[in-house]
Amino acid sequence: MGSQNNFAQSTLSLPDVSSRIPGISARDQQSETIIPDPETPATDPDSRMFWWRDARFGMFIHWGLYAVPAGEWNGKTGYGEWIRTSAEIPLEVYDQFRPKFNPVRFDADSWVKMARDAGMKYIVITTKHHDGFCMFDTKQTDFNIMTTPFKRDPMKELAASCKKYGLKLCFYHSIMDWHHPDYLPRREWEKNRSTHGADFRLYVDYMKAQLKELLTNYGEIGVLWFDGEWENTWNEKYGKEIYHYVKSIQPDILVNNRVGAGRLDMEGLTKEGAFGGDFGTPEQQIPATGLPGVDWETCMTMNDHWGYNKADKNFKSTKEMIRMLADIASKGGNYLLNVGPTSEGLFPQESIDRLSAIGRWMRVNGESIYRTSASPFKQTPWGRCTRAMTSSGTILYLHVFDWPASGKLQIPGVLNTPDKAYLLSDPSGAALKIERQNDALVIFLPRQAPDSINSVIAVHLKGKLDQTDPPEFANELNIFVDSLRVSLFSERDNVQIRYDIGKSEPSQSSELYTKPILLKSTTILSARCFRDGKPVSGTITTEFKKVEPLKAFNISPVSGVAAGILYKYYEGAWDSLPDFNNLKPIAEGVVPDFVFTPRRQDDNFCFKYDGYVRIPESSVYTFSTSSDDGSRLWIDDQPIVNNDGLHGLGEKSGNIALEKGYHKICVAYFERTGSDNLLIFVKSQSHPKQVLPKEWLGH
Repeated sequence: MGSQNNFAQSTLSLPDVSSRIPGISARDQQSETIIPDPETPATDPDSRMFWWRDARFGMFIHWGLYAVPAGEWNGKTGYGEWIRTSAEIPLEVYDQFRPKFNPVRFDADSWVKMARDAGMKYIVITTKHHDGFCMFDTKQTDFNIMTTPFKRDPMKELAASCKKYGLKLCFYHSIMDWHHPDYLPRREWEKNRSTHGADFRLYVDYMKAQLKELLTNYGEIGVLWFDGEWENTWNEKYGKEIYHYVKSIQPDILVNNRVGAGRLDMEGLTKEGAFGGDFGTPEQQIPATGLPGVDWETCMTMNDHWGYNKADKNFKSTKEMIRMLADIASKGGNYLLNVGPTSEGLFPQESIDRLSAIGRWMRVNGESIYRTSASPFKQTPWGRCTRAMTSSGTILYLHVFDWPASGKLQIPGVLNTPDKAYLLSDPSGAALKIERQNDALVIFLPRQAPDSINSVIAVHLKGKLDQTDPPEFANELNIFVDSLRVSLFSERDNVQIRYDIGKSEPSQSSELYTKPILLKSTTILSARCFRDGKPVSGTITTEFKKVEPLKAFNISPVSGVAAGILYKYYEGAWDSLPDFNNLKPIAEGVVPDFVFTPRRQDDNFCFKYDGYVRIPESSVYTFSTSSDDGSRLWIDDQPIVNNDGLHGLGEKSGNIALEKGYHKICVAYFERTGSDNLLIFVKSQSHPKQVLPKEWLGH
């Protein structure tokens, strides 16, 4: 993402806003001053990221001409904001939505108040999506909302409302443009739309002119949220040009990593060495362990579409979204939750209901989200944790999803002296009993959870957090064939690691870890950190299992195995791998490895490769496929890697124990449109990760 400069050590006093902003309780104003966490990343020494990190929760709004068909075309109802290209609607036909777009029920104050009352701190709205239609008063094209019957600029009205109600207004702007004559490439299906005379540089100049309008006519803009950067006409040079251009107009604006050309699929990270703007953008997913040292924001739909789809009633529950918010905040990220308004300018009722419910939770528990940083714990089996630093110590906010039946909540590895603990839902702030048991703090809870979705306990600790996680096993796999050397480590200094065989908690008399532990049979290992003879962490317990490898095939020396692998080639437009039993191949033969050389077209094709892989020694092997679009891999007819589906370049892995010799291998791959790529990797205990050598393949 951005560069990792030192965090500016300013102090942020918490203002008295309890009467108007959800989630800041009067109790929290009494004596504490929230200060920045020095471990939080800073991408700029002038601290322009502060407001964004403090906010944690924003509203995404996808609104445009695509709201007119409302997801339906020619009897099919599965479309969204991509309807123009997904349904292959010609330009002149799509343009006819413009005189039908008249959102007379749009009310900027109502939208902004709904976002504010849900506990959101900023709004990101589409000024232009991929269809090229502009939702603001632009002088660069008449393909904009001012030439519809509506004849009003909703961005101007939203800017005034956001200022009125104290939210940051942010703009989404698509790099891709299916309408502009100079944008390239055309859609593959637009056979009759000529590219003669098209000049992509002129399109970039058009884009800059529109960005200047957006950054000079609507006041301060918090974020420019770019998208549609993945086509090969866009590159890092253009991305840097646009980034610096918008900074020249509004120096404090934040820009996401999609302004460049180095985003890694929907995971939202930026490729190493590529230009990445100010923050990463995971889409429809939450990073499993967060992204330490990186600013990031998960954007997610409430149902299955970004733009309004009248048939889509598959809405996430309030429970799911509140827990997602806590999960994301506990990993140091922001949550950008989407709403797709109707062509009349209304939020769907399902969205309104869920925003209202989230707001009720945030009014009680918002302080556990705003201005917090990532959990210090690697594991919290009862839920999630966020934290804040104060002028006198540390606050841990324990988001309890699973209320303990015992009435006791254990927090292992915390050595600080506790000051107080209370439920955020208790307006009196009544103290909960806390006891220490060795390394752990134990909080005594009421019998019933005050909130069945997420009850939050605030634990105030004296001083800077002193916390130790259990040690970790360095081994990637917990299965082996003959023997395995198990290594342990801890990220804390001045600790000893002691271990036992079995599930018991190690004590000071347990074996001291000094070198890797050699295992020759299935073994359960438990390990714990100690300091000065006392436990300072919880216990980690893992079973390392000895397994029998799959037997190799007895290949006759007469018939032997020839070099190369068999392939079958198919053509068709799929969104996932097809059922090959119902397909007839267009071509088949032998190739040296998993190449696309026999294909006859650049898009909409599929390969199925079959043969043998020669395994050099009996061991556990990890196979991976890196593909764009979907792929799968089988060994001896067992599914090992499932990397199926429409996506950009992404990698998935699987493990299997194999005997030395020949084993059947099958790989399937399909490509819809855009980039295409397929790589197969392999590694084992004695072989580092490498592209599967063609010398190992045969048929």
